[in-house]
Amino acid sequence: MVKVSHSVDRAAKIRAVVRVSSGNFLEMYDFFIFGYFAAEIGRTFFPSTNELTSLLSSLATFAVGFVMRPLGALVLGAYIDKHGRRKGLIVTLALMAVGTASLALTPGYMTIGLLAPILVLAGRLIQGFSAGVELGGVSVYLSEIATPGNKGFYVSWQSGSQQVAVVCAAALGVLLTQVIDAPDMQAWGWRIPLLVGCLIIPFLFILRRSLQETDEFQARTHHPTGREIMRSVAANWQLVGLGMLLVSMTTASFYMITAYTPTYGKTVLHLAPTDALLVTLCVGVSNFIWLPLAGALSDRVGRRPLLIGCTVLTMLTAYPAMSWLVAGPSFLRLLEVEMWLSLLYGFYNGAMVVFLTEIMPAEVRASGFSLAYSLATAIFGGSTPLIATWLIGVTGDRAIPGVWLTVVAALGLLATLCLRERPKVARLARA
Repeated sequence: MVKVSHSVDRAAKIRAVVRVSSGNFLEMYDFFIFGYFAAEIGRTFFPSTNELTSLLSSLATFAVGFVMRPLGALVLGAYIDKHGRRKGLIVTLALMAVGTASLALTPGYMTIGLLAPILVLAGRLIQGFSAGVELGGVSVYLSEIATPGNKGFYVSWQSGSQQVAVVCAAALGVLLTQVIDAPDMQAWGWRIPLLVGCLIIPFLFILRRSLQETDEFQARTHHPTGREIMRSVAANWQLVGLGMLLVSMTTASFYMITAYTPTYGKTVLHLAPTDALLVTLCVGVSNFIWLPLAGALSDRVGRRPLLIGCTVLTMLTAYPAMSWLVAGPSFLRLLEVEMWLSLLYGFYNGAMVVFLTEIMPAEVRASGFSLAYSLATAIFGGSTPLIATWLIGVTGDRAIPGVWLTVVAALGLLATLCLRERPKVARLARA
């Protein structure tokens, strides 16, 4: 009888993980498609006689959506902390759907003129606003339904769902490049993956609406008001700041090896588009494998050993690995470098996300987590493709993105060391 009960409970937990992670799939699917087709989007909405200018305009639009994340983290994070995880995650999914549809359906600049980039920009701002709390809301939900001693493993599936999106988007991109000619792909083919994303939105809504509220949230006798949440977040500014630095390593490396890799492979290394997509597909599979393993390992050995080890290895190897790649660009070299960076990202992030949920006070867990994560993503993550492209243009060094990874790894290491005495820091922040 006890075994049956455990089996039923395990099945319910698995269903809850799938339902809550579904929105993460849409977020990353949308971002990856934008990153891969950045050049085509630039030509469609930001035409210019200079290809680099058009690409930079497209990547700037990609990055500007991240500016809205901190605002979304505060507004929607407060909503989740007050009204519940389930209600908030349904709201974020609805807003993300608007952002995806706006990019897929807006006519190009040659059709409606200046209105085209304005509509695309508005869609990215809405999408960024919702994404500011999506990841935090999902991570908090998973941490609150986790079984004792397995919190790292459970929370790792938040990032795991993003890797499923990377694999699906890359696989679809490979298929499309095989059946659609390059001119047609540049003209209209890039919209097909986004339209596919629009078609799966109703299914994602069905999954999200069936979510149950977490027992931990329901057990609380007091749910703070928005004003109380804002005051508490402000009082914990030190913790939020350290959390932001902690996330910088994971968000920059993730966007480097997923959203930026196809563009880097095509425009910088001059590899075949299919090669760059296949590498990115392998990155998604690799990340999907390492993340839950790292989460489970962090439950056994602790979070900090993984965080310190991965940041140090990144600082020592990122630029040398990139230099080796650009010395003889090839599919195999790109694959080897990306697999190494994927390993470092997976083990760091598998420990980092759950660590961030643990250091935030329970009453502002969603708000504090989301603000720290969204600030890091806005400053370090979403801007990574733009920064990498700009650095290459300024220095002429095609390996310079490795220096950017070294910088963010140093920030992650600094935050980890400062958070060694987690209870002490948390108390200081509440004082």
